[in-house]
Amino acid sequence: MKNKIVGADKLRQVVSRLKNEGKKVVATSGCFDIIHAGHVTYLEEAAAKGDVFVLFLNSDSSVKQLKGDLRPIVPQQERAVVIAGLGCVDYVCIFDETTPCRMIDIIQPDSFIKGGDYEGKWIPEMDATAKYGGNVEYVSMVDGCSTTNIIEKIMRVMKGE
Repeated sequence: MKNKIVGADKLRQVVSRLKNEGKKVVATSGCFDIIHAGHVTYLEEAAAKGDVFVLFLNSDSSVKQLKGDLRPIVPQQERAVVIAGLGCVDYVCIFDETTPCRMIDIIQPDSFIKGGDYEGKWIPEMDATAKYGGNVEYVSMVDGCSTTNIIEKIMRVMKGE
């Protein structure tokens, strides 16, 4: 599992080799703070769109910028281990920015995968992939499955509601 968690330089080398072998490389990104059924469904569907599936994982500092000071619940190294443990994920790379555009520039995946809730909306990943001829594809989302919903339910349980 540890060999699936790689830095940007190592990932660039690996992806370059895989593309030279004719493999379709797809990537996605996210916080993946508390893993739930919606995450797993999303990741399996995303992985099926290519031969090699790379996940750019938001670092703790990046999650704080996106979700607020109380997040993440689970530290980045632990989140990386959990994600890397999923059979559908080939590589995990932690990044510090609020968008994965720098990582997209580095490995240039054939497709970048986003949830269907973004379809029809402009996202920065569109510009990042367009620079080299890549594209953005979308996968379905599981309604009601979110880390926020899980945290809210835990809070209600802790309050005895």
